Amino acid sequence: MSRSGVPFAVSELPALDAVSGYEPRGQCHAGGRPARCQLFRPRSLAGPVLQGSTAPAVMAPSSVVCRPGASRGRVRCRVAVPSNGNNEVEDAWPGEAKIKVIGVGGGGGNAVNRMVAKGLQGVEFHVVNTDAQAIENSLAEHKLQIGMEMTRGLGAGGHPDIGEAAAQESHHDLRNMVEGADMVFITAGMGGGTGTGAAPVVARLAKDMDVLTVGVVTYPFTFEGRKRSTQAHEGVETMRRNVDTLIVIPNDRLLDVVGESTPLQEAFLLADDVLRQGVQGISDIITIPGLVNVDFADVKAVMCNSGTAMLGVGMATGKDKAEEAALAATSAPLIERSIERATGIVYNITGGMDLTLAEVNKVSEIVTSLADPSANVIFGACVDEQHEGTVNVTIIATGFSQSFEDNLLSGQGKIPESQLSSSPRPTGVPTTSPDGTPYLGRSLI
Repeated sequence: MSRSGVPFAVSELPALDAVSGYEPRGQCHAGGRPARCQLFRPRSLAGPVLQGSTAPAVMAPSSVVCRPGASRGRVRCRVAVPSNGNNEVEDAWPGEAKIKVIGVGGGGGNAVNRMVAKGLQGVEFHVVNTDAQAIENSLAEHKLQIGMEMTRGLGAGGHPDIGEAAAQESHHDLRNMVEGADMVFITAGMGGGTGTGAAPVVARLAKDMDVLTVGVVTYPFTFEGRKRSTQAHEGVETMRRNVDTLIVIPNDRLLDVVGESTPLQEAFLLADDVLRQGVQGISDIITIPGLVNVDFADVKAVMCNSGTAMLGVGMATGKDKAEEAALAATSAPLIERSIERATGIVYNITGGMDLTLAEVNKVSEIVTSLADPSANVIFGACVDEQHEGTVNVTIIATGFSQSFEDNLLSGQGKIPESQLSSSPRPTGVPTTSPDGTPYLGRSLI
């Protein structure tokens, strides 16, 4: 999108229902007179659902961009006028970071589909693939088939070198896709062809364009075979050299949560959902107006050139939901006690309209008590009425030493005891629940 659009008005439209299935898009009709705006349901539902208030007079052609507003159940809309004659309108709000999520390959595309289906807000979704059928079935609004001459839309056949060459063939299109972003999440499953080969190319492009680049990738299950594991390790190493922050999610570690009797399809769906949680935990801090607001510059300060990151997510309900969610997140199998070695920590607290200051304080006490006193800690607290009665905590730990990162990657995420702090958790921070079970079961990952 061009950045030439001029914002004319920001207003709030009548309330939508809380669980909104509405597209955050609209149309504005003007011609030197006040503009009248409409929001539309997705194609699967019926017709226009509401009309907006009149905006100041604008010159045709014009457009409107709508997104959930700060007020409960309402929608903010901004009218903008293109000045380049191409009917292109800036769709980022003034003063707000533009975030793009790019799913590369089959695993990355599946993760994007999960994000779209879950209604992740405030980001722009893209998918990149060599497989024409996967592109066709994607829920993302922006789709790019790469390497059409090389693969003829039939995929990379599990060969990362073909995935890389396909990305190089479509270098110009990939660059246009990244253009205009302040922050890019690149999601992919390591071990296959397109994700392993093309994701580092996309990452390198974004980083060279001075875009904050975060990779969120999965490491294959052991049962997927030695070849995929070897290719994944090489892909992770290449990604690490081309991103600001890399979050590696070893699929085998998910079995610590769900158990080995979990159906195969459910295991892969969980892996996709963990990718979504990693992206959403960070993007929500930036895009959702919260009880505690965080500037994009703050997040960038922690995540820029920070290397490998670890991810922990916890959710809880009930009387002690804040404490239990924080303990679940800090004890999650994917983060273990690595938070103690981190020099940068970003964490987000999301709750319903019933989220209290005391609950936010309880989460913060637990996280900061575990972190190194000199760590740069950034946090946000958001209210989302869909989370009524629950507290969700997402933690991203970054800034590890090179030797610690090498051990993490060589062990596919298992942290050697020699690399952990020898001191116990601080007084008052338990490692088990009241019934004696470890704080692992309540962890979302």
